[in-house]
Amino acid sequence: MRDMLHRLRLAGRMPLSVLLCLVVAGGLLAGCGTANKGAAHAPEANTDEKSAAADGQSQAPAKEQVVKDELGHEVKVPAAPQRVFAPYLEDSLLKLGIKPVAQWSSGTQGQDYLQQELSGVPRLDFSGGPPSPEVLMAYNPDLIILQNNSYSGNGNYEKYAKVAPTYAFTNASGDVEKSLATLGNLLGKSAEAEQALKAYRQKVQEAKEKLDQAAKGKKVAVIRFAARGVSLMGGNYMSGQVLYQKLGLGKPKLVEKENSATISLEILPQLDADYIFIINQYGQGTERIKEITGSPIWKAMPAAKQGQVFEVSDNYWLGNGLIAYEKIIDDTVKHLVK
Repeated sequence: MRDMLHRLRLAGRMPLSVLLCLVVAGGLLAGCGTANKGAAHAPEANTDEKSAAADGQSQAPAKEQVVKDELGHEVKVPAAPQRVFAPYLEDSLLKLGIKPVAQWSSGTQGQDYLQQELSGVPRLDFSGGPPSPEVLMAYNPDLIILQNNSYSGNGNYEKYAKVAPTYAFTNASGDVEKSLATLGNLLGKSAEAEQALKAYRQKVQEAKEKLDQAAKGKKVAVIRFAARGVSLMGGNYMSGQVLYQKLGLGKPKLVEKENSATISLEILPQLDADYIFIINQYGQGTERIKEITGSPIWKAMPAAKQGQVFEVSDNYWLGNGLIAYEKIIDDTVKHLVK
């Protein structure tokens, strides 16, 4: 700078004070040019976001969302919910990498197939209905998500909405894939939801190809033994939805147009199934299983005579979510594909 001042002064014989002003002004202009140059490359500052997107990881919404739930309520969803309570949606939450503040249970029964991932998460008993708002307040949720109409009915929605923003599904079990996508949008986990759905659909396709070769045209029955009776499951929920809607296996005539059918010794002769899956719900159907499977009518059925009756886990075969559904697919392929 000293040399520059000297040359300028010699060239124009300007006063030193004037020369200094010119040099400072030039420096400021150069600095602005540098700043503008940096601004042109500003998008590169989001490399973490690009990396997260490439890895299938979502960034939380930049600000609060206002969405309409399936019951028509407008819900202000926090930008990045940290304390989520979504009873009986824990399967889907875990698929999105979210651990809830509390989990659903019915008496002493819970979703055992999720307990490793839900370690340390307290249980809330729904056997007598949804817990009171006062009980829920102790967990300090910042977002509540209700899985079905029975949880939001009887004024529960209005009470819960006073505790935290509350989003209500009419029946999240009706379409687990759609529900997972909705949860992804609510929780800033759309990329995780998309990734999980892509993997699930690939698994369904691979299993279907194997089953088309091993059991094409075969019918499969799912019999649920519970405290309240014995029923044949249809294709609109839980494992029935996976077997019939996703894997394309044949349904027995008794549930072709119905979502369930009562099963008794008198009805058994009408059950047309090449394979039978038995579910002993909470272990409460043990005696009834012995009675029915020990009967001559049962033993005369083609599936029983050919050794194609399989008892499967009551826990995830009655579960709702991709974790449960993927386990059901694995069981089905294991038993039907030889």
